[in-house]
Amino acid sequence: MSLPMPDRKTADLPGHWLFARLGKRVLRPGGLGLTHRMLADARLAGADVVELAPGLGRTAKEILQNSPGTYTGVEADENAAGVVRSVVGERGRVVTGEASKTGLDADSADVVIGEAMLTMQTNAHKAEIIGEAYRVLRPGGRYAIHEMVLQPIDVPEAVKDEVRTALARSIKVNARPLTAAEWTELLTDAGFTVEKIAYAPMALLEPHRLIADEGLIGALRFVFNVLRDSDARARVLNMRATFRRHRNNMAAIEVIAAKPA
Repeated sequence: MSLPMPDRKTADLPGHWLFARLGKRVLRPGGLGLTHRMLADARLAGADVVELAPGLGRTAKEILQNSPGTYTGVEADENAAGVVRSVVGERGRVVTGEASKTGLDADSADVVIGEAMLTMQTNAHKAEIIGEAYRVLRPGGRYAIHEMVLQPIDVPEAVKDEVRTALARSIKVNARPLTAAEWTELLTDAGFTVEKIAYAPMALLEPHRLIADEGLIGALRFVFNVLRDSDARARVLNMRATFRRHRNNMAAIEVIAAKPA
């Protein structure tokens, strides 16, 4: 399996692709638990589903288990797209494209799903991606996202900047998580109506979450791969320390938003 950025050094690799290189398959801030809740709330049975940036296809597998009418993945990285195609097989299709410019027809989907990707964009690019989801959805369609959230809702601007800077330095991506109110504002500005919000702890690298997400064997494999690679171990420990240091101000959020009928 050819992962994205195969030639990038461990020290410079974005955190989620480093986890993937080390054998981690669930790369979502709220883990499989929040993904399952989001997919249930999105009501996928019989729906034409589009997933933006499906990564390694872990959520695609879960989507297909919910019996959608059709599945389309839109992935910018060709290596990742190939991985997702191997997961989806003949049960759907995966196209190469940007989340903000999918190339899909307007009013062609009942549900658009995006996980752990809006957080990594500037606010302007977040708005572009949300606008594209709105364009692709049919009236009455649902946009389901699973992202990082800053908390509490009135967290001071200085704390926001501190968390964002720490995340960017640790995961090597210019992450810009928002508060629940800011996520809601972005969605409503695009024309959506927010129907549901739910939360989960940001416990990506905690033992209980690793086992819940990867299974015992998968978690042990990930830990073994971390221990045997000193550069990767330093990165992972740094990321875990960052998550723990800011755990009172970071969590995962699920939002279900609807395009008016």
